[in-house]
Amino acid sequence: MKAILPGEPESRLQALATGCWDSRRVTVYITGNAFSILDDPDSLLQTVYDDDEAPLEAVAFDEGSGKIAVCTHHTVRIYRPIGRDEDALRWVLQSSFTVDREPEAFSISLSWGASEELLVAHSSLELYQTSSTPECSWRKKLANPVRLASLSYDSAYIASVGQYDRLVKVWRRLSYGSDGVLFDFIYLSHPGAVTSLQWRRPHYVDQTIDNVLYTFCTDDILRVWAGSDSHGHQHLQLWGKLDLKSSIQGRAPQSSGFPTTRWAFILHGRDLSAATEKAVQDGVSPKDQDASAALEHLIAVANRSPEICVVLDGRGLMSAWAFENVGCKTQKSNIFNVAHVESSEFNFLKGASASPHPHVEAYSYCNTGGHLHMLLHFFDGKIQVYRSNIASFLDPRPNKKRMDLCCTWTGNGAPIRKIVRNFSGRAIVSRTEKGQCVVWKHEFNSDQTMLSRQAVIQHDRHVHRTCLLRKGRFVVFLHHDSISLWDCRQFQPVLLAQDKYDVPGKPLCLLILPRHKVEDYTTAHIATITSEKRGIVWEVKLPFYRPNTGPGVVNGNAHQKASINEYVQFTLDDAGDLGYVLPVDPAGAVPIVSGFLDVFTRDVAISYTLSGRVEFWTARVGHKGRGVEWLSTASMETGLESPALVSGSTYKKAALVNASRSSLTIWGIRGETLEYTQDFDNGNTIKDLDWTSTPDSQSILAVGFPHRVLLISQMRFDYLNKGPAWAPVREINIRNFTPHPIGDSTWLGDGHLVIGAGNQVFAYDRQFDVSSALITSLRLPHRKKGQWDIFDAVQRLNGPLPVFHPQFLSQCILSGKIALVHNILLALNKTLKFWVEGEEIDDYLGLPLDDFYMADHSSKVSGKEAGQYLSRRMSYDEGDETFDEETATAINEKLTRVGLPQLSGHEQIQLVDIIECAGLVEKQRRSLDENGARYMLFFRQHALRKGRTNEISMSWREINWAYHSSSQDILLDFVSRQHHGRILWQDARESGMFMWLADNAAVKAQFEVIARNEYTESENKNPIECSLFYLALKKKTVLQGLWRMATWHREQRATQRFLANNFEDPKWRTAALKNAYALMSKRRFEYAVAFFLLADHLGDAVNVCLNQLKDLQLAIAVARVYEGDTGPVLRKLLEEEVLAIAAQEGNRWLASWAFWMLHRRDMAVRAIITPVYTLLETPGSPSGSTKPDLQSKLFLTDDPALIVLYSQLRHKTLQTLRGASKVTPQVEWEFVLHNARLYDRMGCDLLGLDLVRNWEFFFQPAAQQVHHQEGPLRLMKRRESVVIADLPVSPVVGMGMGMMPVEMKSGGAGVGHAKAQQQPTVFEEPDANSLLDSFGF
Repeated sequence: MKAILPGEPESRLQALATGCWDSRRVTVYITGNAFSILDDPDSLLQTVYDDDEAPLEAVAFDEGSGKIAVCTHHTVRIYRPIGRDEDALRWVLQSSFTVDREPEAFSISLSWGASEELLVAHSSLELYQTSSTPECSWRKKLANPVRLASLSYDSAYIASVGQYDRLVKVWRRLSYGSDGVLFDFIYLSHPGAVTSLQWRRPHYVDQTIDNVLYTFCTDDILRVWAGSDSHGHQHLQLWGKLDLKSSIQGRAPQSSGFPTTRWAFILHGRDLSAATEKAVQDGVSPKDQDASAALEHLIAVANRSPEICVVLDGRGLMSAWAFENVGCKTQKSNIFNVAHVESSEFNFLKGASASPHPHVEAYSYCNTGGHLHMLLHFFDGKIQVYRSNIASFLDPRPNKKRMDLCCTWTGNGAPIRKIVRNFSGRAIVSRTEKGQCVVWKHEFNSDQTMLSRQAVIQHDRHVHRTCLLRKGRFVVFLHHDSISLWDCRQFQPVLLAQDKYDVPGKPLCLLILPRHKVEDYTTAHIATITSEKRGIVWEVKLPFYRPNTGPGVVNGNAHQKASINEYVQFTLDDAGDLGYVLPVDPAGAVPIVSGFLDVFTRDVAISYTLSGRVEFWTARVGHKGRGVEWLSTASMETGLESPALVSGSTYKKAALVNASRSSLTIWGIRGETLEYTQDFDNGNTIKDLDWTSTPDSQSILAVGFPHRVLLISQMRFDYLNKGPAWAPVREINIRNFTPHPIGDSTWLGDGHLVIGAGNQVFAYDRQFDVSSALITSLRLPHRKKGQWDIFDAVQRLNGPLPVFHPQFLSQCILSGKIALVHNILLALNKTLKFWVEGEEIDDYLGLPLDDFYMADHSSKVSGKEAGQYLSRRMSYDEGDETFDEETATAINEKLTRVGLPQLSGHEQIQLVDIIECAGLVEKQRRSLDENGARYMLFFRQHALRKGRTNEISMSWREINWAYHSSSQDILLDFVSRQHHGRILWQDARESGMFMWLADNAAVKAQFEVIARNEYTESENKNPIECSLFYLALKKKTVLQGLWRMATWHREQRATQRFLANNFEDPKWRTAALKNAYALMSKRRFEYAVAFFLLADHLGDAVNVCLNQLKDLQLAIAVARVYEGDTGPVLRKLLEEEVLAIAAQEGNRWLASWAFWMLHRRDMAVRAIITPVYTLLETPGSPSGSTKPDLQSKLFLTDDPALIVLYSQLRHKTLQTLRGASKVTPQVEWEFVLHNARLYDRMGCDLLGLDLVRNWEFFFQPAAQQVHHQEGPLRLMKRRESVVIADLPVSPVVGMGMGMMPVEMKSGGAGVGHAKAQQQPTVFEEPDANSLLDSFGF
């Protein structure tokens, strides 16, 4: 990266600090809520940001420890340096503490002393020892809040002064140590307000010197205070003073028209000595008598060991005065003039008017072995850094080169608002808020990321849109009512032409249309489209130039007059309610202009409407006379209303940002799919979107935030970990360089990224450090410098996975191929057993490929084990070696020593987890059905991965496996043992047990276990913790007994008396209801639920769980426990809330579970294969109008494991058979192919091949679908198991409530028509539950 400005400094008295630590110069200054750390003027070490957004008010640097102290209004933070020995110096937070600062204390001051002692001054003076945890050793309340305070370098004195105060209070330390710190104080009187004060610096940290205080006053007099030899109370005496106003002579301020200005800083003795040593080392030429005289003069001054006060007037005059023997009691003291010169180099206010100039704080330092540096902190937002040879600086003779401006830490005033690139990416123009436009050129194939400034255009008029022509040689600006053309081939741009225009609506864009004749490079067509769908095309005639020459070189016809004229007006009728029209970001190779108008023509614009319709457009000019033709090449309804940002690439990828700029979505417009969605925190407002692509057409999106840019790349899909189709591969964080928010960013043609932040420009090349990659699966071979090209890295993120990859193994387990998994793991064990370092590991471990798709699903499985533990679908002759827990342990032991080159570290950890889980579950093989085994394996894997992932509970996929398992008692015992028999509610929610337990008696029993565990969890045994659970169980008596034992609780007496009442009485139910609402107002929501249950208001209790506690599982569990699985509240909850959530999120797992709970098993099957929102309707609205959430269009809703559940459930009962009969063969065919494509995108190509080769479709009559009278069983080709007859014979009570299936309201084969149906022609097995009920169970 080149071209960097570290940020605008804060205009505060203590905004900058500098010091020498560990032979290294460190300069720190605060900017916003951050501080920048620099070692050289042009080298930024670090920018540190606080989590607190409050601006920093002061900074101090400790030369002894290298620590930095900063403070906000109420908090002081101390940062310590680390990584010094590793050459990776950074500052990290050591500790922080709050200060009790009164409102009238508008400023705060920090100062370091000896032994890491820190002074914090505001309305009090506080001394903190910071060597470990900060401890306040002394605090003194002040009558007047402090404006400035400084602790002497030996911590013996504190000097403080208030705002507009003329009395400096000097505190003398009387005692040291931890027993107590004592101070006395004196006042140093001044005639006016004191503006600045500082102590003399020692030559090195531990040097013992006499303390000397310098004070600056509004009377322009510097006063020097030194120690007194008297034994009186006045321990500091006035040693001398210097009149700053009269110290600079030779110009009458009144005659110049400028106000009197005096800046002064102290050049301390140690800096003078170091600078003199450097000047002597550099030496001078013997022939240069002037330089020799200057050096002799400097040596004569330095031999007297003075402190020097440098006085500047900012207009070219400088005077230097030496203080000799300050504070010395044995030698004569003296103040003498060192130099008095006039030079244009001291004219710091050059060009400034006579109006009041900004306040300036001046600093100086000199590193050992370096020259003198001077820092001028202008309070208008800049710091200028000067370097000078001290001999030349103090040379009394005129006409000397005295100093050089090293750099300026600032910007140009106005932040960058927009950066626009030309099509080839060889030029950009940055436009600021104040109308300044800078044209930058970029050369391809250069060794460095180089941006060279070509021209600066200062506009007084507002610029709507900008575009660049011919690699930045010409710029077109669109104004409110005119368009202008500028020639930018010279540094001073020239206005070539402009044209007035009048068109209805607000101009939305400025587009460069494809050339009519490719060879005519002096003619261009520019178009704008307005919000009223009207547009204008201008024809631009450019001066002739030689395309292959640099700026300013033209041919002999350069005198041809340039022009810009209206070409044609047009109307874009089919564009809809236009929100914006933008140029398409160029991506990939430059397209060839064909002259045709079709969907293969290069897109020039992307439009989006207020309703969320995104459309790509191309155009052709001059094909039929003087006109323009427009064609829509692709479009899609995204459902995202009023997007704030849209960006499209030439590959028809579109990125959209919602109205609040907090959510990003990436869409494949041609395929009408949502490929990526991400919500960001409030502090991460999305500012910008920019596209580029790799040479092999893989897209990269740059997402700009206020302080960082995220590069998001297309990548392999991952369902198991809910991985997106896109993922961030690199983060460019400008927080390390500047606090300014990003105004705009853009890609250059060769993949370099340019970021404009504030008034700063950063240029990044494609190289990045692999160790900082955001994708842990980015397994790249090591290179010498650790740098990789991002284009190369992105190309490695796609393609087939090795068969031992954890995602491939997990998908095999989900699809029922456990025998194949065992074979893979046994092959991996064999490979690792004989592996030697340096040997490649085959992606397929030597297994025949036809093993993955040619397996017989039934012939090798015994009748006893058919359908058990995923073994029904495939089996192998495993020979003598079998997979068991010992084999799993042996494999994992080898994996701890061998790193598989195809896997990242995180993926190898996942592989170890899967192997361990497979070995564990193998022990339960005989007692588990296949769904129970799926759940157990993934639950154990979830437990192992807890803490490494963000998942806090099992997904609805795993809940479905457990719900449809016949081994729930084993699963319940397994979950309980995983938590050592003490399951709390958070553990139950994590496992989802109250969702998948089918027996309501088991639900209640487990709920009571949780109630006891919640009660005994804390030492105090607080009954409040379990009140919700016992009242849901309707066991008020148990709760009364617990309250009777809680004698320590302050609410015991009142609660016990209240619970003693009869809550069958409406009076006491009303009282309980009032208590519930009172608890709601106190935000004690969980306790409020308990009182709602006490008042028999189950609906209100469920609503609190949903809306306040945000706990859907708790709401369902409470409803199941309180009223059973057939109660109206649970039904309403499932229909109105759960199914609505499923529809909005597109969660087919959740929808299938909810329909099964509602005994609509036909809909449970259809929900797997059909978008959920198409099966529902909202009361009072037309069928199918339920608006889906963005999540419902996401790829994650198409989990390929859904087809496994579909194949399992579709022939389970008569209801599911009927639901499957409503899925047309075309829909099922597309579903299978879609899942095969998903397997391919995941890198599981072999599973996709197995799916399309071995899938069995339902039998369908050729002419029409199966009629209900013929029976759903006719759909099956063969009977594999018992089919339960569960078709209802009467309407279900309560079907009129809430959100429910369309057919439950609008006719068809719904439940409401059950009476009208004839008896089925096949035998119906009675429901198992009804048989148990008949026998009294």
